[in-house]
Amino acid sequence: MSREPYGRSAPWYDTLIEPLNSGLRQIGLRMYPPKQGMSVLDVGCGTGTHLDLYQSAGCKVFGIDSSPAMLDVARHKLGPQAELHQGDAAHMPYENGTFDLVMVTLTLHEMPPQTRSAVLDEMTRVLKPGGRILVIDYHPGPLRFPKGWFTKALITIIEFLAGWEHFRNQRHFLRSGGAPTLADQHGLSISESKIVTGGNLGLYLLNQGSRR
Repeated sequence: MSREPYGRSAPWYDTLIEPLNSGLRQIGLRMYPPKQGMSVLDVGCGTGTHLDLYQSAGCKVFGIDSSPAMLDVARHKLGPQAELHQGDAAHMPYENGTFDLVMVTLTLHEMPPQTRSAVLDEMTRVLKPGGRILVIDYHPGPLRFPKGWFTKALITIIEFLAGWEHFRNQRHFLRSGGAPTLADQHGLSISESKIVTGGNLGLYLLNQGSRR
């Protein structure tokens, strides 16, 4: 069994890391606003911060993550009404067509290509007809000068420090076209997108079938 990678960092993750992502989450919330009773799944839910926004708006929230330490924080934050599962997002324990919205934030780029593809297949499988997938992840560019170039340098350092395998997967994700190419390979179309941080990050709202 592999060592828990977030065993030490989970207790302070919300203090140091989550504030950096709060703006992205707010943009995503506006792209697909919550509705009372809506079913929402967060793939790689971490400490549950994104799910908390939807739960506060009356949604039924579900999360899956491989880290027990991160899920412990999420359970404390979200309470027993949230259904959280420790497991592999490439083999999710949910029925077909379960969720109105499936989200994944800064997670797909970490995965090896085959795993990344399998996870998106699973996200599509558990999506209700007419539902949406919200992907927030790195964007392959073009970059705007100077903000985009400066941010790119910072991201490269962070990804390299995360480990060689992580860095290699991130580079492959960008070289292969990022989320837009991945969506097209899986028969998904982009109904709305927003590119931020000088061209380094993208938010993509995906649906099954043709653009609408």
